[in-house]
Parts: sequence; C-alpha cells; structure tokens
Amino acid sequence: MDARIEPHHGAAAHPPLNRKAVGAVVLGNALEFYDFTVYAFFAKPIGAAFFPATDPTHSLLASLALFGIGYVMRPIGGALIGAFADRAGRKPAMLITIALMALGMLMLAVCPSYATIGGWAQVIVIIGRLVQGLALGGEVGPSTAYLLEAAPPDRRGFVTSWQIASQGCAALFAGIVATALALFVGDQAMSDWGWRLMFLLGLGVVPVGLVIRSHLPETAGAEEDPDAAASTLAVVGRLLREHGRLLGLTFLVISASTVSNAVGTNMPVFAGATLGLSETAATAVPIALGLASVAFPLLGGWLADRVGRRPVMIWPRALILILAVPAFAWVVNAPNPVSLYVVTFLLSALSSINAAAVIVGIPEALPRAVRSAGLSIVYAVAVSVFGGSTNFMVNWLIATTGDRLAPAYFLAVFSLIGTIAAYFLPETRGRDLDSNEEAGAT
Repeated sequence: MDARIEPHHGAAAHPPLNRKAVGAVVLGNALEFYDFTVYAFFAKPIGAAFFPATDPTHSLLASLALFGIGYVMRPIGGALIGAFADRAGRKPAMLITIALMALGMLMLAVCPSYATIGGWAQVIVIIGRLVQGLALGGEVGPSTAYLLEAAPPDRRGFVTSWQIASQGCAALFAGIVATALALFVGDQAMSDWGWRLMFLLGLGVVPVGLVIRSHLPETAGAEEDPDAAASTLAVVGRLLREHGRLLGLTFLVISASTVSNAVGTNMPVFAGATLGLSETAATAVPIALGLASVAFPLLGGWLADRVGRRPVMIWPRALILILAVPAFAWVVNAPNPVSLYVVTFLLSALSSINAAAVIVGIPEALPRAVRSAGLSIVYAVAVSVFGGSTNFMVNWLIATTGDRLAPAYFLAVFSLIGTIAAYFLPETRGRDLDSNEEAGAT
C-alpha cells in the first residue's frame, strides 16, 4: 500500500489518508473479531465459571447459548450504529464500537465467577455479551465505508479487502496466542484463569485503537441529502423502500459466504467426531483457516480492482459449488491430516477471495447517505441467521441421514444460491461514490 492514499475526488476537502489511518481502522476491526474468536475458543471454561452444572455438557450448552446472544444483538447494532455513521460520520461511529467492545471484554474478563457472587455473575456476562454483539454489529458498516471512501478509485477493492483480512488476522492471532499461553501455563491454568488473560490482552490494544481512531480524517463528507439526519427507523425504511432488491440479493450473497465460513470453522468437529481423526490433527485446522483468510482476501481485492467486482463474486463461489462434494468425498474416503488441511485451505481461500469482492461491491452500489447502514444491517442479519445455525445444521444432518457428505451438500446449495444472486448484482468498479443513486445492473 502506498505511504499516502489520496481520497477520491468526491472527498477532496478531506486531508490525505496514510497507512497509519488505514491501520487504525483495520486494528480496531481485528480487535473486535478477536474478542468473538476468543470466546469461541474458551466456551467450555467460560461455561464452567458462570454456568456451573453437574453435567459438563449442560454448562457448555449454556455458554454456547450466551455466545449466541451476541449474534442476536448484531442486527440491532448494525441498524443503530450504521445509521448513526451515515448521519454523524464514520469516525465517531468507529470510536463508539471500539469503546463498547472494550466494555464488553472487560465485563467478561473481570467478572467474578458464579461460585463467588451467584446469579449476578450470569447477569453481568449476559450484559457483556449483549454489548459486544451490539458493537460488532455496528463495526462492519462504518469501518468498511471508511476504507472504501478513503481509497483511491483504482484501489478500492484492495484497501477495502483489509476489512476481511483483519478478521482472518484476528482468528490467526488468537489461535497462536492461545496455543503459546497454554504451553506456558498449562491446560488447567488456562481453564481456571488463562481465558481471562486472553481478554485482557485484547483490552491492552484498546487505548491505542481509540487514540489513533480519534485522529482519523472524516470520509463521510458534507451530506446534502434531506434524509441524512433522519431517524434510524426512517433510514431503515428508506433502505427497504429504495434499495430492497439490492439488499435482498446482498443478503443471499453474504449468507452463502457465512455458510462457507461456518462449514470451515466446523472442520475440527467434523475431523474428530465424524472422521475419527486425532485431537492433535483437529486442533491444527484453524491454522489452515487463518492462513487462507489472511492472504486470500487481499488477492480478491486486488483482482476486483482489475477485472471487476461481479466476476470475483461469481467465479470463486461457482468453484466452491463445483468442488464442495468431490473435495469432501476425498476427505471422507481418505481421512488423514493432509486431505483435511488441503480441503479446508482450498475452500477457505476461495471463500475469502469471494468475500473481498462482496465487501467492496455492496457498499459501492449504495448512496453515501445510507451506505454504512445498508451494509451493516444486511451483513449483521445474514451472519445472525446463518453464523450460529450452520454448525448445528450440518452436524444434525450427518446424525440424521448418516451421510458424511452432508456438509458438502449444504455448502453446495448455498453456493448455488450465492452464485445466482451475485450474477444479478451490479458491477460497481469505477463508480462515483458521491452519486445519490443506487448502482444499476450491467
């Protein structure tokens, strides 16, 4: 990336943006996804601390239910904070999300256990998860809109793809830190208090993110649209009224991407419970996922700048449709670490390339006045619906049908839907971001 990124012509009044500013947006986004990743890693000890039960399974299920509460709040955060970002600017919205995420992380990290304060511990952590879900739901729209509006027109795809890559960086970093910490303090200490340290390590980044983000130049521009100061409900109504078709197609495209990600994160469970591979082989799967989800979104953004958004949305998703069943068949018929890692990496790489084009093409198609809210809401709803349900569905299908290829069929169906929906989306490469009209189909 160039040392300094000049804003597009519609934001000429704003100061130039450099690597530090882009890094501030990416850092904050990565921090928020780091928090959700850490919770997923340590759902079992968190359940034991706050939801003790005579049956460890009940404790784990309670913890996973608490994890799901965060997904429930994401559409609300997307609507409230996304609309706020369109009215007040991207920078204040991003300051709010990182502050809210820090508050939620702190509540989980320092909350006394159930054994110490009883049911109040559950109240505190539930509120903490609600705050975290609100923050993450509101982060995606403003941060993506900021990267998009700050980038030069011919590099919007690459710069905006850092939004997706930062999520991969967060997952990879969390996995590496958790592994290193476990080796240092031991498994028992990680269950007792090490998981709290993981949250506190994330909190250490918050002051840096807040300071850097507070000095960001604004990219929202001076909005002359009469609806710019409208209420959140008015913004949502305008989105549905004027951009319903685009948002519907976007929901299908993002849902396909969400299912791909969820099938990938389920691979450790698939490896152990379905294929019978060792725990060691299964726990290394996130490394393959992380490596693919760091590098390949940037490749997808680079390609989107050169060949257009729609081709990069369509072809990787179509390849997943074609390869899903034979790839899973290889793993099922030759269950070993090599086949497992290769298939996991391949499907994650293709999904990451696709996601980079989606994350730039969708907000480009929306007018500036509703750009952040539009992306925030549709992204949060799609992730809320399929992010938490896909793992349950694929494992339920395996148990019900006895067919170990069930995850492949599930992934192929959604990839077909995502491919068709992407075909009907407009091409937005080179579009004027200051236009108040939705991009038309090409």
